Amino acid sequence: MSHAAARGTSIPEPTLPEQIARKLRRDILRGVLAPGAAVKERDNAARLGVSRTPMREAIRILAKEGLLMLRPSRSPVVAQPTFREISDWVEVLLALETLSAELACRHASAAEIADLRRITASMDARFDIADPLDIFEIDMRFHTGIARASHNAALAETHGAYLARLWRARFLSAAQRRNRARVVTDHSRILDTIEARDGAAARSAIDFHLGHLAEDIRAAIEAEESAARPPRDLQSGE
Repeated sequence: MSHAAARGTSIPEPTLPEQIARKLRRDILRGVLAPGAAVKERDNAARLGVSRTPMREAIRILAKEGLLMLRPSRSPVVAQPTFREISDWVEVLLALETLSAELACRHASAAEIADLRRITASMDARFDIADPLDIFEIDMRFHTGIARASHNAALAETHGAYLARLWRARFLSAAQRRNRARVVTDHSRILDTIEARDGAAARSAIDFHLGHLAEDIRAAIEAEESAARPPRDLQSGE
């Protein structure tokens, strides 16, 4: 992420590889491309109606994000991080989110705060009618916006990297715990602390919002694994 992006200036339109990466990312989050599944360059290029060159670049983008694992002379596969890895990433992300909010209390402009308010209002208005994946992306825009409002390019870039690694795990958790009132209230509370320039309150609000994330993800992963297992009578061959 550039200094311009970190400081809240306009973001250029996504390139074709970035657009393809978004489509593949959404397929990964929905489970169309399941953990461990091979992502074949030729097949996916044909499926999405694009050439192999931008598809290859899109795969590199997702590999950099940690959603795909590259393999020598073989198709990449959808990443399958262990819960221990996910838990470690969550711990780092929580520290980054907290620091982002504290710095945003010092540096966020009125325009940046207003934009975060619009994101929260959009989530509130669309929560019950939009695709859950669209709502999740709005949610992630909120957290990315706070990192950018820190006006610290290194922090915003690092936050983006860890957020990307956790996208699938966080989407599973969000899908399991759809609660508009809780999410919108938490986001509004975080914004209130930033607007009040109260760093200590911002830290507390972030911890309240995300402090349970690792356990929520564990529960979501266990629910997904349980749903994928065949019934006991099929396992026993009865």
